[in-house]
Amino acid sequence: MVLVGKRQRRAKLQLRMLKGKIHRARVTGADLNYEGSIEIDSSLMEAAGILPFEKVDIWSISTGDRFSTYALPAERRSGVIALNGAAARKVQPGDEIIITAFVSLNEKEAEHWNPKIVFVDEKNRFKPLTHAPRVLANRRKLTP
Repeated sequence: MVLVGKRQRRAKLQLRMLKGKIHRARVTGADLNYEGSIEIDSSLMEAAGILPFEKVDIWSISTGDRFSTYALPAERRSGVIALNGAAARKVQPGDEIIITAFVSLNEKEAEHWNPKIVFVDEKNRFKPLTHAPRVLANRRKLTP
């Protein structure tokens, strides 16, 4: 609560929610001499709702490292997932990573929020799901 004069007003709570995720992508390149960022196949970026120059968090399944950079589109349907600049020291081609982007929402918006989750195969092509992810299969309404 925020006190304003003699009245109390409820502060607007903002929640950081998963906006989009590319799950188990394989690194195809790492260029230390590039100025920075991660290049992502533009069809995967679009499917995950990630915009050019948007901040993304990278979680390495291979090493456990976590770091942030910004996204740049690579050629559509190329399968490119390339880390550049300082981030290139964190990965090697063939490493598996998770690429995520987040959004701030108020509580009401967050109640019905659904992130865009993209699953890919070992060549970074769209992978058809044979099952519903656990969290979506067991989704229940948030209660205060």
